[in-house]
Amino acid sequence: MKVLITRQIPGDYVDKFESAGFEVDLWKEDRPMPREVFLERVVGVDALLCLLTERIDSEVFERAGASLKIVSNYAVGFDNIDVDEAKKREIVVANTPCKEVNEAVAEHTWALILALSRRIVESDESVRRGGYHSWDPDVFLGRSLVGKTLGIIGLGNIGSMVARRAAGYEMKIVYNKRTQDLQAEKELGVVFVSLDELLATSDFVSLHVPLTEETRGMIDKSAFEKMKRGSFLVNTARGPVVREQDLAEALRTGILSGAALDVFENEPNINPELLAMENVILTPHIASSTIEARLKMTELAVSAILDFFSGKEVVNKV
Repeated sequence: MKVLITRQIPGDYVDKFESAGFEVDLWKEDRPMPREVFLERVVGVDALLCLLTERIDSEVFERAGASLKIVSNYAVGFDNIDVDEAKKREIVVANTPCKEVNEAVAEHTWALILALSRRIVESDESVRRGGYHSWDPDVFLGRSLVGKTLGIIGLGNIGSMVARRAAGYEMKIVYNKRTQDLQAEKELGVVFVSLDELLATSDFVSLHVPLTEETRGMIDKSAFEKMKRGSFLVNTARGPVVREQDLAEALRTGILSGAALDVFENEPNINPELLAMENVILTPHIASSTIEARLKMTELAVSAILDFFSGKEVVNKV
């Protein structure tokens, strides 16, 4: 059996595959595998361990041939995979959701909220440029979180963890999702509101929805026009949920005081206007980037393939 691994990942995984009798084809360069190379190397493999940077579509399945039985995606999301096409071909798709990833993303969300509210990145850059000369009572004034309203769009595992951490800042928490979550309201003290009300009343809006046809572009010009003036937007979900050109306009016109993005509409390309704005924080899709999360993701991605070929249940089957 042969497994193609499209990128080096943390942890001990090559030995595990080889011990189980797999021939391992590992792309070792520190960049995504070029599409033409990927299409060449996927021919005849039995298993594929890929990242979000690879588009797994009918062309890939066709080139792989009938031997391909499972695609294990080293990510929680799987919008890079044509799941319907995989189902037609009876190819199993697995991903790597876990508590460690959820915690990492929730922590990064809060790092961005705090950095926005206290203008950490702006002040750090000023100091490095030699802008600090003496204590000044009127420089880099931030916003206190106490008493502010946090709006969470998508109260799943990660959104719930973000809400739980908000309690320490004595914030009011409102949320919106497709169905009201009475259990979360009881446990977390969150309040269900319509999307329009959330946008209009929240000082901070944090996105935690998957990328679907319903959520693609949901935060656009019309959404920004409904937002509370002077509020902040944080996106650690999926880039295409936000229309970046509309975001730039909302920042430019003062509807928003700032934004923090870990994901982008056309990754790895970023809207040039956002790059030039001092009140925008940009991180390179690292919300889940902790040692603990990455090692757990490796464990789950590898186990999915090994379990499948040993006849065991694939735990994270999409």
